[in-house]
Parts: sequence; C-alpha cells; structure tokens
Amino acid sequence: MTRTVTLALDAMSGDHGHTVVLPAALNALKAYPHLKLILVGDQSVLEQAAGAELRRHAGRLSVQHASQVVGMDELPSKALRGKRDSSMRVAINLVKSGEADACVSAGNTGALMATSRFVLKTLPGIDRPAIISAIPSRRGYTFMLDLGANAECSPEHLFQFAVMGSVLVTEMEGINRPSVALLNIGEEEIKGNDAIQSAAKLLELSGLNYVGFVEGNDIFLGDVDVVVCDGFVGNVALKTSEGVAKLIGEFMREEFSRNPLTKLAALMALPVLKAFKRRVDPRNYNGASLLGLNGIVIKSHGSADVQAFGNAISICMHEVEKAVPAKISHLLEQALAQAG
Repeated sequence: MTRTVTLALDAMSGDHGHTVVLPAALNALKAYPHLKLILVGDQSVLEQAAGAELRRHAGRLSVQHASQVVGMDELPSKALRGKRDSSMRVAINLVKSGEADACVSAGNTGALMATSRFVLKTLPGIDRPAIISAIPSRRGYTFMLDLGANAECSPEHLFQFAVMGSVLVTEMEGINRPSVALLNIGEEEIKGNDAIQSAAKLLELSGLNYVGFVEGNDIFLGDVDVVVCDGFVGNVALKTSEGVAKLIGEFMREEFSRNPLTKLAALMALPVLKAFKRRVDPRNYNGASLLGLNGIVIKSHGSADVQAFGNAISICMHEVEKAVPAKISHLLEQALAQAG
C-alpha cells in the first residue's frame, strides 16, 4: 500500500502567490490519491480562495496560517531575522516538526536557501546545500548543480555536490551509477583551476561513475547524467541557456511570419513546432531541489504558472517517496571512505 505523503506549499510567495498555488494543488490532489497538502499563508485569503474545495477535500487539503510574506527582492538576512511568521518559514517549520514530509516554494531563492539551512540544518558530512535541476538535452535532460546557492566552492564542496547529484539521478530517474562530470573550460586533464583539479582527484577515488571534465556545450548533448560546478558558473550557464532558448523561439516566430509563403510553411510545420515547444518548455522542468538539507525543499520558479508549479509538486512528492536525503547520507559515507 502506498503511504500518504504530506507536503507544505508556500501559497503566498512568488510572482503569483495563491492564484497559481491553489489550482496547482487541486490538480495534484486529483492526480495523486495518496497526497495531502497544507496551504501555508494568510488564512482568510486562502480560505476565501479555496472555498468549497476545502470541504470537498477535507482531510487532504488544509490551511496553516502565516501572517507575513517574504518579498522576491528581500535580503535573505532580513527575511531570516524579521519574517519568522512568513509563509516560507512556516512551511519549512512544518517539515522540521514532521507535520509535513517536504515543502515547495516559489519564493525568493536566497531567503529560501538561508531559511531552509537555518531551520533544517544540513545532512552529516554536507557543508553546504546545493541547487540542482534538470536541463533539457539531446537524450532527455542532464542534471546540473550547483545552480546558484554557492558562488565559491572548495574541492570538498564539489565532491559533495557530485555525491548528492548522483543519488538524486539514481532515485528519480532509475539510472544505476549515473555518469558524473565536472564542468570545466576544456576536457583535457591539465585544464581548470586548483579547485577543479583537486575535486577531480577526489572523484577519481570516490567509487562514483566519474567520467572527467566536460565543457559547456556538453550539458546539452546529454552524454553525462550529472554536471557539477560552483554556483556562480552554474547560474550563469543556466540563465544563458534560458536566454538562447528564448532567442531561438523569437527568431523562429519572426522568420515564419515574414511573408505569406513563410506563414504557409509555418502552418505545415505546426506539428513539428508544437513538439519542439514541448521539449524545451521550461514548465516541464520546473522544480529545483535544495540538496544536502536534513529535509526536502523544492524551489519553484517565481513566475511559474499552474502547470509549472504542479511539476514542482510532483518532483517534491517523488523525492519524499524515494527518501533522497537518507540515501545521500549513505552514499556520501561510502564515497568518503573510498576517497580516503
């Protein structure tokens, strides 16, 4: 029998707040009969918005009051000290207390990471949490971390990221011994700074399926399962790829609307264009994991729509079912023993 999974949803954060979170939650309840959801935020607002749905889903959908909201441009330190009753903080507290198995938030990334780390702490052997997400690639997607939580990283941090990424891909994608690579300025062994070189030595001894260095273009070719880098490089790479995808889409629209002939060509190519859009649609990849915490926290994009936030809920639920944090601890212990 499938056990019940309870998730806390930060219903007030992000660009759209409860207007996206509530319908996404209702869709998730229909899709997953073993799921329970706690909407966290202003009780009066949420109860008015949910209305009869709270009665219809009694026992599976509830509201937890929180009087504050963390702004998208708010300093993490300010949110941590001054917003102790924010929807974000209360949702994370529910994970800490065991009332929820995990939480999802579309709020301020820095505040979410700082609050999660303060409340939940990190797993034994993990110095810093990292943000990981799926990136569309030729074979499906590549998982990449860190995507912005840690601008500067030591070799040990990169080693820990590799372990965490390997566990996530094994559990979420069913890939036994996923291939792991370090993002570098070249594939040659002599390339890279001291941190990259030292991290490579640790990974060679770790027992992970470490395959060496890859360059930026390899992220999208899909030849490796996990790409590891520091948060500065990872965030730049992620935002660059998003910009290129938007540029390609705009170029295609411009060319297909140039004249009647190209408009006819666009009509004939419509099935192909729709398939292409589905493959690169960021909503299908929404939901970044804050790995390394003593609990599960999923970061949704701030501008996520209902479909995108729903995808983040699905990712969160599956991580709970796979007990990802516990398995990270186990593999890290093994890898550290082998690396010496």
